[in-house]
Amino acid sequence: MNIGILGGTFDPPHIGHLIVAEQARAQLQLDEVWFAPAGQPPHKLNRRVSEAAHRVAMTQLAIADNPCFKLCLTDIERPGPHYSTDLMRVLRQQHPRNPWYFIIGGDSLADLPNWHEPQQFVQLAKLAVAHRPGFQPDLVALEQTIPGLSQRVAWVNSPLVYVSSSDLRARARQGLPLRYVVPQGVEDYVQENNLYR
Repeated sequence: MNIGILGGTFDPPHIGHLIVAEQARAQLQLDEVWFAPAGQPPHKLNRRVSEAAHRVAMTQLAIADNPCFKLCLTDIERPGPHYSTDLMRVLRQQHPRNPWYFIIGGDSLADLPNWHEPQQFVQLAKLAVAHRPGFQPDLVALEQTIPGLSQRVAWVNSPLVYVSSSDLRARARQGLPLRYVVPQGVEDYVQENNLYR
C-alpha cells in the first residue's frame, strides 16, 4: 500500500489538515493517509499542549467520515521526544514493504534543514509538499544542505487555505465560533471539554 503520513500536534485538527491530506491522497494515488498526533512535540516544549487523549479524540472525530483516513498512534504510544525521523524509522520497521510519503506544507519544507536528522528523514519517506501562502521554498538552496532532496519531493496542488491551530485556540479562548474551520464534531468536543479556555 502507498501510505501518506500527516504528523502534527492537531491541537485542534482543522480543515487545512483535511484538505491537504485528501489532495495528497488523490494526486499521489495513496491508498491511505495516516494522521499521526505527536505525543511530545520537541519544538513545542515551551508551550502548553493539550493532553494527548484530547488531541487523539479530536483527530479521530475529524477523520471519521473518510474511510481512507486512519489514526496512527505510534508517537503517542512510545516515549518522547517525538521526531518525525524517528516516527518514520518505526513505521518502516513495522511495514517495510510500504512506500511512504510524509505530507508537509511548503513552510515546513523551507525549515527542513532545522529538523532532527533531515538527511535521514528524506531517505525514509518521500515528501508530499503542499504549497502554503507566503512560502516559496528555494529547492536549489535546500539541495545544498540536504543533497538529493529535490528527487524526494512531490508537489501537491491544494487550495491555499490558511488556518492555524494557534489562531483557533485563540478564537476558542475568546468564545468565538470555530464552525466551518474545524469539523463539527471537533467544535463540539472543544466546547464540551472546555478546551483552550
